[in-house]
Amino acid sequence: MQICKKIHRGGNAEQYHAEKKCKEAVAVAVEACADDTQGQKCYICLEAVHPRTGEGLVRGCACGDRVGVYSPELGVVHVSCLAEQAKLLVAGARENNLWGEEFDARFQRWVTCGLCEQQYHGVVACALGWACWRAYLGRSEGDFVRRSAITQLGNGLSAGNHHADALFVGEAELSMERRLGASEINLLVTQSNLASTYTMLGQDKDAVRLQQDVYSGTIKLHGVEHKGTLREACNLATLLHKLERFEEVKSMMRKTTPVARRVLGAEHTLTLSLSEDLFCATLAGDSSAEEKREALQMLEDTLGVMRRVFGTAHPDTLHTQKVLEFYRGKYAEG
Repeated sequence: MQICKKIHRGGNAEQYHAEKKCKEAVAVAVEACADDTQGQKCYICLEAVHPRTGEGLVRGCACGDRVGVYSPELGVVHVSCLAEQAKLLVAGARENNLWGEEFDARFQRWVTCGLCEQQYHGVVACALGWACWRAYLGRSEGDFVRRSAITQLGNGLSAGNHHADALFVGEAELSMERRLGASEINLLVTQSNLASTYTMLGQDKDAVRLQQDVYSGTIKLHGVEHKGTLREACNLATLLHKLERFEEVKSMMRKTTPVARRVLGAEHTLTLSLSEDLFCATLAGDSSAEEKREALQMLEDTLGVMRRVFGTAHPDTLHTQKVLEFYRGKYAEG
């Protein structure tokens, strides 16, 4: 009876579940960030402990960690403060009838830090995913903001390494999108997220088949220079690399990386990821000794840019550092 009363006060079973999971995810994030945020205050509310929720602090972006711009207080914040900020921006967009790129820019605050402009990662992204879903799940199923929120939940679960849960959310989202007659691009984005989840669960062949369809479909819709096309190329390259199809990766990246550098800039996250895919395929595949030496040097240069742009503790930076160390050791032994 008591649990039923709690659920009723929370709105309904789905809302109650989201509230519970959000609190759990925030607690995990706070604990994970405790050493990094000790003695600091939230840059939004200027309090160490959130005055309403009692939660502690987190930091899950590039603030305070980028080479050359280190400052221990940068980016320290409460998840609830980030959520409230994002909700206000989205509400303002709806009130002013802002859609398309203008709406997306505001909704991105659920995903991206407003200070360093880099995406949140790990357990902080997971907590924000639950906070986003909790904020909008009460809307009608066809509401665009609610549909954006379920995407954010799935991405957050993946960031927090809850891949089985992310798969459940992704499959439910795809079913919903098809039922509601979603646009081709929305279906492609959802399928791309599913492909990434499949590979995290070890279903690589299924993931590649789905991602190849997504990549070709995105080219047809947007052309080769669109940011979405470049993102799907990066996703496909990652999957092909796992299956050791290195020559396919090299062929695709030699065409795609210069496009990304021209369209997005040399320091954009996609450009760096595509470049890394090319260098790693060259190092792992059938390449000449000279090609491998050049790729190793370029990978080292890419790591330097990542440290400056993303910070030294960002997952992408740490991954690239690990890859570089592996190939350095391999060639040193050779």
